[in-house]
Amino acid sequence: MNNPSPIERTVMRRVRIIRTLRPLVSMETIASLILILTLWGIGREVWVARVFQNAPQDFLQLPHFYLAAFSHTRTIVQALTVFTLASVIYLARETARTISSALVPVLG
Repeated sequence: MNNPSPIERTVMRRVRIIRTLRPLVSMETIASLILILTLWGIGREVWVARVFQNAPQDFLQLPHFYLAAFSHTRTIVQALTVFTLASVIYLARETARTISSALVPVLG
């Protein structure tokens, strides 16, 4: 029992590698990486501070302003914005699922 066979050593080495890499290759990690890269890309393409500076003070006009700003920008910025929103929604959903699954045993 103390002397594992070569097959057992190989299998256990692969299991350890998979367990080590699992957190790095999860969908949450990929979504976080996409979020970081898309925000960096938007920052490279658009002067974000000027967009916020030019936004109207009236809360009711904000959706119209951002929709017009989105539609009048280049296609790459539009794609990056869609990817950013998708990754934020995915991460918010996964965070809510994680919090709710952690609270259910406590409340139940």
